[in-house]
Amino acid sequence: MQKISLILLIHLILMFNASAQTDNSWHGKKCALVLTYDDGLNIDLTNVIPALDSVGLKGTFYISDYFNGLNAQINKWRIAAAEGHELGNHTIWHPCDGSLSGRSFVQPDYDLHTYDVRRMDNEILAMNNILKAIDGKSKRTFAYPCGDLKIHDTSYLDPLKNEFIAARGVKGEMLPMDKIDLYNIGCYTMNGQSTDEMIALVRKAMASHTLLVFLFHGVGGEHSLNVSLEAHSGLLHYLKQHENEIWIAPMIAVAEFIKSNRH
Repeated sequence: MQKISLILLIHLILMFNASAQTDNSWHGKKCALVLTYDDGLNIDLTNVIPALDSVGLKGTFYISDYFNGLNAQINKWRIAAAEGHELGNHTIWHPCDGSLSGRSFVQPDYDLHTYDVRRMDNEILAMNNILKAIDGKSKRTFAYPCGDLKIHDTSYLDPLKNEFIAARGVKGEMLPMDKIDLYNIGCYTMNGQSTDEMIALVRKAMASHTLLVFLFHGVGGEHSLNVSLEAHSGLLHYLKQHENEIWIAPMIAVAEFIKSNRH
C-alpha cells in the first residue's frame, strides 16, 4: 500500500512539474505571439501602427528601402520605435533569388543569385547602421527577404550571427521553445485570410503552448500579399481580449526570452 502511495505521489509531482513548466514557458501564458510586418511599407505607418496603438499592442517591422520610400518615413519610424515598436533589418534592396519559380518580380540588379556573401553581408550591415541612426539601438533581429537563406549553397547570415539576436524565415510552423531555431524562426504568411482564420491559428498556438509568428505585408493595400483592414483589426481585438493567455511582444523580446530560458 505504501509502495502504491509513493508511486502515486511521484506521478503527481511529475505531473505538477510538467504543468508548471508549460504554464511558465511564456511568461506564465499559454503561448507567445509576434506580429511582424515586412518591407517598411507606407501602410505600416498609416494603417498598421495606428491599429496597434489603438489596442496597446507592439509590432515588429522589418524595413527595407527597395521602393526608395524610407527617407520620407524616418521621423515616423523614429516615433514608432520610441513608443516600443521594433525596427528590424530586412536589407536595403530586398534581394531575392530570381532563378526560382515565381520570382519574375526580382530586379536583375538585386537578384540574390548574382550576389556573393560579402556583398550581401555588407548590405545587411549598412542597413543596421541606417536603423541605428533612426532608433539609436544596437540590438536587432533580421528577416530573410523572400525567405531565401542561402546564396547558392552558402548561408549568408552565418558570418553575421553575432550582429543579430534572431532571424525570421518564412516556413509555416509553430514550435515549442526548445525546438525553435533562432536563426530561422518560422511564421505564417497572411494573404487574404479572414479574422476567423487567423484566430484559428492563435487558438492552435494556445493549445500547443508554442510560438506563433504572423507575417503581414499589405494591410488594406499596397502589396499583392494583403489582408483587409477589418480582418487585421479583428485579430488585434481578439489578441487584446486574450492578453491574459497570450504573451504578445516584439520579436527581439521573444528571442531574448527564449535564449535566456531554454536549456
